[in-house]
Amino acid sequence: MRGNPPEASPARGRRPAGELAALARAGDGAAFQELVEPYRHELQVHCYRMLGSVQDAEDLLQETLLAAWRGIGGYQERASVRTWLYRIATNRCLNALRAGARRPPEQAAYRAEVPLPEPSHRRAEPSWLEPYPDVLLDEIADREPGPEARYEARESVSLAFLAALQHLPPRQRAVLVLRDVLGLRAPEVADILDTTENAVTGALKRARRALAGEPPGPGREGAPLPNSALERRIVNDFIRAFEAGDVEAMVSLLTDDALLTMPPLPLEYQGLDAVGNFLATVALREGVRHVLIPTRANGQPAFGCYLRDPHTPFLRAHGVLVLTLAGGRIAAITRFVDNSLMRTFGFPRSLHA
Repeated sequence: MRGNPPEASPARGRRPAGELAALARAGDGAAFQELVEPYRHELQVHCYRMLGSVQDAEDLLQETLLAAWRGIGGYQERASVRTWLYRIATNRCLNALRAGARRPPEQAAYRAEVPLPEPSHRRAEPSWLEPYPDVLLDEIADREPGPEARYEARESVSLAFLAALQHLPPRQRAVLVLRDVLGLRAPEVADILDTTENAVTGALKRARRALAGEPPGPGREGAPLPNSALERRIVNDFIRAFEAGDVEAMVSLLTDDALLTMPPLPLEYQGLDAVGNFLATVALREGVRHVLIPTRANGQPAFGCYLRDPHTPFLRAHGVLVLTLAGGRIAAITRFVDNSLMRTFGFPRSLHA
């Protein structure tokens, strides 16, 4: 059995896939690295779509590459390298989902600093969805020409789409992603999942029907273009209101049906009254002040959130916020309460005030 693949040699002109595959089958680790490297980032995003977690996606990516290295001797080039790798990655993700190898239940036991108001809706179980840094998406979108590719890369990992995916059974989720997101043909998907084309077609119909029946999440129709003047204005207004603890100004930025969620907590606050009450009694209550550091996640404006401590000169990490915009307003605020996500976005656990 093969061990870990050797480190790649320095970058050079890319050789034909057939030549690299033959060398890799003969045990050339550098050739294997050159063979699979172009697909590394898109495979990680694929695992993220399947699992909803950045860390789980990275773990499954490493499992996929190790399995590919160990199984390269059996790769006979009947499928493209990309399809072969997607077969391994997809089945690893399905195995993880079936085994329940996700976040342990105790991570849902978030300890609120004050009692939380009664939510508008309470989901049946925690949401393990995590935000995905845009800087990682850039590495994929930059390989494809034109603004359409960049837009599609972001839309296919939008929080609303990812949240809807999490409600699908694993196999339907895989079929929908492979067919509708990646654009693979039914025979390719059937080969990846070791099933028939009829089974793929049936699973795709059921997945599309299930998504159509999902309550509509915060829409992004008419959302400002990323980094446009309108988006920057909304983001700056949000930062000013949030850091000042100005609940009235915050509410004025929201759509009438705005949604506030806090994954993994299964709580949803919807509408101006519910969100405004949450902000006034919890997030922006008297004596609580924050500092927001802008970033981007899932193609959307996001922030590393820090809490001011009146007793020390330090700001302490207080989760990641992601905004969903619709028109010139904020349709959703998603606060991810797991502070370990700060590291994913390159933020420290504390800052000097």
